[in-house]
Amino acid sequence: MFEVIKLLFDICLFKKGPQDLPPSVWLLRLLIVIDVIVSFLMVSIRTDWLNSLLQAIASALLIVGFSWLMLYVSRKPERFYQTSCAILGTDALISFFALPGMASMMIGRGALPAFILTIALMIWHWAVTGHIFRNALGQTWTFSLGLAFLYILGSYQVMALLFPEVAGVK
Repeated sequence: MFEVIKLLFDICLFKKGPQDLPPSVWLLRLLIVIDVIVSFLMVSIRTDWLNSLLQAIASALLIVGFSWLMLYVSRKPERFYQTSCAILGTDALISFFALPGMASMMIGRGALPAFILTIALMIWHWAVTGHIFRNALGQTWTFSLGLAFLYILGSYQVMALLFPEVAGVK
C-alpha cells in the first residue's frame, strides 16, 4: 500500500502518470472507499452525516462515471482502472490536505490564510486532474486542462442539482 501512496504523491507532483498504477479492480474499490471517507469528512464540516455520506458517494460515482465515459469516447477503455484510481487517489490526497483549511474557515479562525490555501489546493487539484487526463488520453496539456476544468465545473453543477443545499438553493 505504501507504494500506491507514493505513486499517488508522485502523480500529484507531476512525476508519474496514471499508467504507473496497477490496473486493479481491488485497488479501484479500495480507493473508492478511501475517497468516500475523505470526502465525507470534508463535507461533514458543513452538513449532517447522512447528507455528507450521500454527497461523498455521489462524488465518487461522478469520478468513476466520467472516467469511464471519457475513456470510452476516446476508445481507450483499457485505461479505465488506472485512470479512475489516479483521479480517486489524488482527489483523496488533496482533499485530505484541504481538511484543516476548510475546518479553519468554518470556525472563522485564520479565515483569509485558509481561504488562500484552499484556492491554491483547488488550482493544484485542477492541474493534477489535467495531468491525469493528458496521460490517459494522450492529448495536449491545454486540451487536458480544459477537459479537467469542464469536468470539475460539471461535477459541481451535478452536485448542486442533486444537493441544492450545497449551492445555497432551497
